[in-house]
Amino acid sequence: MKKYTAYIALAVIGTLISCREEVQKPKVSYDVSNKVSVTKADSTQIEIADLPIQMEGTDYLIHPVGDLRVFERGSKARYGSSSVNDVSFTISNLGEYEITGYLQNLKFQKTDSDSIHALSDKPVLILTATYLKTVADKTKNKIMVYTLTDSDTNKDGKIDTSDIKTLYLSDISGENFTKISADLQELVDWNLIESKNRLYFRTIEDTNQNGQFDKNDVLHYNYIDLASKKWEVKNYKPI
Repeated sequence: MKKYTAYIALAVIGTLISCREEVQKPKVSYDVSNKVSVTKADSTQIEIADLPIQMEGTDYLIHPVGDLRVFERGSKARYGSSSVNDVSFTISNLGEYEITGYLQNLKFQKTDSDSIHALSDKPVLILTATYLKTVADKTKNKIMVYTLTDSDTNKDGKIDTSDIKTLYLSDISGENFTKISADLQELVDWNLIESKNRLYFRTIEDTNQNGQFDKNDVLHYNYIDLASKKWEVKNYKPI
């Protein structure tokens, strides 16, 4: 019984150590230059696109592009030893004026044209793409907001959700794709205040450079006037 209890204790300790190591995995790895690292796209992945989406009141189609996902079911095939796999050909989800997923790109096409162009010419992982319909109705400025990762900040050789999340804007055409959050600052959240046509957002800076974002780091408060043709980030101090 004592031996069994000892095994349980060791297992619990091992689990706690494993969890501790996972929690402490840095989002940022600093080199001598502290430059943001951009990795190459994975050529082994199979790229596919969902059917196009047209946001209400716009004359552009949006084609979500991502990697084909294969899920192992863990069972064996009836006439062989290979695992049976499920393939998902759906790479995005559509909410009210918002596309979500783990997307490698978005491609834009004017409704009266066969020409299609990519949002980004560099590797990115797009998590959300939101059309600001209420801003367009009031100001005629048709703007998309993106949350994404655009660089291998932890230098593990890939761009994924373990890297810093950033904030971008573009026109509904996909043109003027612009980063509005600062390099090496993690996006905390963003919010649209319709009455002021302002996009407010918070970022956190790893000021002690320990690779983590925690209570010892500094929050930055920012907003952009979306009624203006020029997207200028302004800081404000609520505290």
